[in-house]
Amino acid sequence: MMNRSTAYEECESIIKLHSKTFHRAFSLLPKNQRNAVWAIYAFCRTVDDIVDENEHPKEELQLFEEEFQQFLAGSPNTKDAKWFALQDVFANYEMNTDAFLAMIEGQKMDIEDKCYRSLEDVLNYSYHVASTVGLMLLPVLAPKTHDKLLDSAVQLGYAMQITNILRDVGEDLERGRVYLPQELMDKHGYTYSMLERMENNSQFKLLWEEMAQLAEIYYDRAMTKIHEYPVYSRPPVKGAAVLYRAILDEVRSNDYNVFTVKNYVSGQSKEKILSAHME
Repeated sequence: MMNRSTAYEECESIIKLHSKTFHRAFSLLPKNQRNAVWAIYAFCRTVDDIVDENEHPKEELQLFEEEFQQFLAGSPNTKDAKWFALQDVFANYEMNTDAFLAMIEGQKMDIEDKCYRSLEDVLNYSYHVASTVGLMLLPVLAPKTHDKLLDSAVQLGYAMQITNILRDVGEDLERGRVYLPQELMDKHGYTYSMLERMENNSQFKLLWEEMAQLAEIYYDRAMTKIHEYPVYSRPPVKGAAVLYRAILDEVRSNDYNVFTVKNYVSGQSKEKILSAHME
């Protein structure tokens, strides 16, 4: 029979496997908050994997949404670790249900293969698939001040999702997805045929840098509110931000190759970055 500690351990195994950066950063939290983060991550990872890894994503996502509605109605599938753990989280924190529902809507955008014409389109997508994560986490990370941090969480979501987009250009292309906005491609003279040929030319680098610098503005804006978090939450939030931001410099150091190289921050570099920013 499922119990609380087993459920949280299963959720932690998911984040350990899929995001060493987030696991490293949020391991700094006190135990109860740490467990809640693992459960929220398991929800997000499950819905993301349905879209990216499943042969019938539309049908599976609908089933997942129905499961979540049952969860909200008070009838969760307690044989499933993520629902068991999330039930405990919802019982102990003032959770933002709308953020969970918006995350599901964001995953539907990937199934629909949307075209992103403008930066606003990209930011709308980023809100649904990334800013929502921050909004889910806020009641756990800042139980008394989360209402003051809503905009900061949205900004950090923008920053992290643009970072994802810029890191995963080649990987997304293989899936038939393009998140680079048409207006910026046009502005820099970078065409879809160049993208399909994976041309890492001067036009691409200018396009990439414009988006990267926008992401860095959002990172800076998000961090202006770090003092509103309780002391125990500041290191993991700041840590997650600086580690993710460092991916941009990894891409730069690899001459903007996001087509044939998987850019990541090494374990050794992570420790150096955390040491420099946590003093």
